[in-house]
Amino acid sequence: MVKVAVIGVMAVFLALPLNKDKQEYAMLVVLSACLIIIGLALSKLGGVFEVINSAKKYLGDNSLYIDILIKMVGITYVSEFGANLCRDAGFGSVANQIEFFGKLMILAVSMPILMTLIQTISSM
Repeated sequence: MVKVAVIGVMAVFLALPLNKDKQEYAMLVVLSACLIIIGLALSKLGGVFEVINSAKKYLGDNSLYIDILIKMVGITYVSEFGANLCRDAGFGSVANQIEFFGKLMILAVSMPILMTLIQTISSM
């Protein structure tokens, strides 16, 4: 975590002087730091996937729900990351559209869970 914080703070300190005269370079510095940080985050996902796969073995047929949950979390992180980058670049309207589309995708992905819930309630 300290490494990520140092990368972020260094990028901000490098981008601040550039922000006055060369805003495009400041954006490149910040974008590079974001990509490095996301690369570090993705490198930590191996352990998470191991735990998820072991949970799937225990659940058997019900592992569909874990797959849906993982898709929902992935959609949330990707849409938030994309929206924040667009918002930081000054394109708030694009960021809002990314967030809106992410919410619609979560709704679409969660439909099998909703249908199972409705079937369970109606069978009572």
